[in-house]
Amino acid sequence: MAKVSPYQQDLAKAAKLLPLSLTGNVLITGATGLIGGCLTDILIQFSECEVYALGRNRQRAEQRFQQYWNNPRFHFLEHDICTPLDCSVDFHYIIHAASNASPNFFVQKPVEVMRANLEGLSHLVEYGLQHHMQRMVYVSSGEIYGEGDGSVFTEESSGYIDILSPRACYPSSKRAAETLCASYNQEYQTRITIARPCHTYGPYFTESDNRVFAQFIRNVLHDEDIVMKSAGTQYRSWIYVVDCAAAILSILLKGKSGEAYNVANAESNITIRELAEKTAAIAGRQVIMNLSDNGNTTPITKAVFSTKKLETLGWQPLFDIEEGLRHTIETMR
Repeated sequence: MAKVSPYQQDLAKAAKLLPLSLTGNVLITGATGLIGGCLTDILIQFSECEVYALGRNRQRAEQRFQQYWNNPRFHFLEHDICTPLDCSVDFHYIIHAASNASPNFFVQKPVEVMRANLEGLSHLVEYGLQHHMQRMVYVSSGEIYGEGDGSVFTEESSGYIDILSPRACYPSSKRAAETLCASYNQEYQTRITIARPCHTYGPYFTESDNRVFAQFIRNVLHDEDIVMKSAGTQYRSWIYVVDCAAAILSILLKGKSGEAYNVANAESNITIRELAEKTAAIAGRQVIMNLSDNGNTTPITKAVFSTKKLETLGWQPLFDIEEGLRHTIETMR
């Protein structure tokens, strides 16, 4: 009998607290990504709905979802959301989690980042309007708040974004996509709700993911020390992917149409250096400072989120950052 990973145990723990009474067809875009994969895991294992997982890479999907690839309730759709959907399935619920959130894409493929966020959303909503869509969650990003002024981000916050910086491809297109959601709700009476996750971490991130948590975890999994190329003073809200996925499902089932909800863990606010130190300590490695990098860093020095609005839906995080990091490392080992 195969050993159950900490991640699988975490999924079961989170699912017990969710009203997973979904019926019909659920489409998850970005299904092979960090958040989309976790949403797929929860729904295929702990609900009765038909799960349609959409992604661009069939080989990665077969590897990621090997355990239920032949499950009759699991359906993989190989598709790029920058082109209209070409199928006839009625998706009653859509969770749009497809987006290039890795900083290397912001430098190398800023046009594709913007197209995925804007054209992808439009294609999905237009399809939903023709195919009996009941509810949709758009997975946006806490980056829409911009640089901020050091105060805690509430859903009404709005900070500065340098729109002519190539890196603005991500937060600017996420902002515009949220306005597009509001516009569809106004003009076509769609029921679209918005989730704004903070920095999310967990197992099964993609090979191309160069976010700091992924780099740190790769280091320790290769029995390497973590080399910091900056002081790591940026202060962030972090959330374990299982908590994030549970929050998004709560927003899908209970969130108010047209509203946005921050997704974060108020008990997991730390600097990037502290993240490195916690990751290294779990694996018995060290953090080495080598301050030489002046590359593509975010101008956001503090990004801390209020989750009071999300908590009114009955959601609470289950995993603090030490537990989430430990379960991530143990699962990937």
